[in-house]
Amino acid sequence: MKNSIWSYYLDKESSVKLFGIKFNNITYKEILDAIQLAIHTKNQLTICYANVNSINLSFNDEKLKKLLSEFDIVHQDGFGVYLGAKILFGRNGFCCRQSGSDLYEQIIEAAILNDWNLFIFGDIDDTLKRINNKYPKLSIVGKKNGYVFEDEKLLVEINNSNSDILVVGLGTPKQEEWIVKNKSNLIVKVIIAVGDGIKVFAGNKRRGPKILQKLGFEWFVRFIFEPKRLWKRYILGIPLFIFRVIKFKFKNSINE
Repeated sequence: MKNSIWSYYLDKESSVKLFGIKFNNITYKEILDAIQLAIHTKNQLTICYANVNSINLSFNDEKLKKLLSEFDIVHQDGFGVYLGAKILFGRNGFCCRQSGSDLYEQIIEAAILNDWNLFIFGDIDDTLKRINNKYPKLSIVGKKNGYVFEDEKLLVEINNSNSDILVVGLGTPKQEEWIVKNKSNLIVKVIIAVGDGIKVFAGNKRRGPKILQKLGFEWFVRFIFEPKRLWKRYILGIPLFIFRVIKFKFKNSINE
């Protein structure tokens, strides 16, 4: 069940429902404002993303859609989701393009400016160690490897850390499941699922030139560096998503 304050606050904003997943159609600034409000009022706020891969996974996993519906904010991640919504809904699509990587950079800047405390949970020790080197002014009050942990001990560690924001990067759907399962036992004000966005905090996520980001080909840079891990997600997943968008558009045009 969503926190009532966020249901009230966010219901004032428009939303976009894409293949059964409800996205909050809000800007980066509005997300940052919600984070600041949560920390100030101590009303817990949960945030996650959904991208092309998330949508593809949800077609065979109804549980994932249910998990995403438990979050207060679901933001779009990547050009594919933005474009798909524009094709299907036109002006009623998203108000602006978003990527998790851009959002996380803004959260880092806001955290340094406002002296927010962060607990980082996910990825590997080597990545976690890089965060303080990349952002020495960022207040990190705790870190935990995403592959070696025990829930009960971790919950105690997070609650004792006095953290304002818990950053969780376990990959979809593991991170969403972990957050939904454990959020009621956490006193942290903001919980955000970031996937491999922890690498943004560490400064070692390869994003490619700005021109490729603007053209929507940032995924190709990632594929070049991690083909074994990402070939199925991109080489098969992107055409599959495009097919689903076209099929949905064609089906609706017939029914009109």
